[in-house]
Amino acid sequence: MESPANMDHASVIGSGPNGLSAAIVLAQAGFSVDVYEAEAQPGGAARTMPLTLPGYLHDFGSAVHPMAAGSPFFTHLPLEQHGLHWIHSPAVLAHPFDDGAAVLLDRDFEVTARYLGQDGQRWRDLFQPYAEKWPSFSHDILGPIIHLPLHPLLLARFGIKALQPATYFAHSQFSTARTRALFAGLAAHSVLSLNAPLSAAVGIVFAVAANAAGWPIPQGGTQSITNALAAHLDSLNGTLHTARRITSIAELPDALTLCDITPQQLLRIAPGRFTPQYTKALQDFRPGPAAFKIDYALSSIIPWRATDCFRAATVHLGGTLEEIAESERAVSEGRIADRPFVLLAQPTLFDPIRAPAGKHVAWAYCHVPNGSTADMTQRIEDQIERFAPGFRDCIVARHVSTPADLQAADANLIGGDITGGAMTVRQMLNRPSRPPYATSDPKIYLCSASTPPGGGVHGMCGYHAATTALRKLKRS
Repeated sequence: MESPANMDHASVIGSGPNGLSAAIVLAQAGFSVDVYEAEAQPGGAARTMPLTLPGYLHDFGSAVHPMAAGSPFFTHLPLEQHGLHWIHSPAVLAHPFDDGAAVLLDRDFEVTARYLGQDGQRWRDLFQPYAEKWPSFSHDILGPIIHLPLHPLLLARFGIKALQPATYFAHSQFSTARTRALFAGLAAHSVLSLNAPLSAAVGIVFAVAANAAGWPIPQGGTQSITNALAAHLDSLNGTLHTARRITSIAELPDALTLCDITPQQLLRIAPGRFTPQYTKALQDFRPGPAAFKIDYALSSIIPWRATDCFRAATVHLGGTLEEIAESERAVSEGRIADRPFVLLAQPTLFDPIRAPAGKHVAWAYCHVPNGSTADMTQRIEDQIERFAPGFRDCIVARHVSTPADLQAADANLIGGDITGGAMTVRQMLNRPSRPPYATSDPKIYLCSASTPPGGGVHGMCGYHAATTALRKLKRS
């Protein structure tokens, strides 16, 4: 029988947002919690690092955070008391076109409607009902696949639309090419072919979040989110151990263990601990496509042709829906896109402390097949130059991260996958198994982005895994 000490102790492997969220929930319930992080710097993909030159601070992973700002868990934590301050750019998102104009997504539906013209009212009719109920809607969509929803009818309406391919949704709902392109860029965050079922879901959620929570950047970089979570854990007497890679679960106390790692890693560190059925579920779980990312140190701001691009921290570079769909379809078929859809962040327009005076940083990536060795540097920069002629002249230094580089810096990013596993229908329903979070070993739980609701800096995978463990232990 376990000793009382072990009953009140928990270990968490990984200090990404999900691992820290799980640790906080357990510490709030009275557990003594130790978090083990393999890298010297905590945060997983939520880190800010000097990747190019001294004085330039770059986000290793995500840079803009609608899901963090709107997280049902984070919004109930005193993270501002621990130094987290959100910066909202004047516009949420800019999407430029070849004619020198751009459409803007704004936190105000009225402003967005003016840019979308005859589709403006339709955009508002589609997304405002969800934005108005964001606290309960976000709780429902960022929860386990099977749960009792707070707004069953609203969730059912969302589900009907979310299951659609993004291309079908855009053509059926909007009449202009520019609105369709704007939605295609949102949907492309799914890292799915836009002709695939469920690809509309992410587009809808990101459109709603723009009005409900915004797409802010953390002052000082994404590390500020990690630091605030770690500081709150410390205030609850939890302990974070960095540069402590766990290669076997036997290294840890024989007690409750939550793992912010991928299914592949869990199998490696806990061989023989699971039933054949659960082992097969972990073995069958597949990573998604990868990212190819470039961080730039710039001598000046990016010279956008469309001046509206200076109003947004996030810029989507892909032109029309058809171009974006072709880019994502190529990736889904294991090919390299000639004109990749590029997601770009320009944080120092609104947070100048992240670069030397008068200088700037930019963050850009595109999707590539998992494990790809292709060099996408020229293709990415061609896309930026397409909408900002003279961009290359601004580059002081660049740091290129291939899929292999991403995995080397964060072992959770298998083959460069930034979503915790392919976002297919099967893997959304079984992420990685049903029920999620609990494994076949009653002391081990999975709390990474490979569990519902999936990738993103929101902490909800960790929150749900920890509350599941507490429920099974009959702890409040």
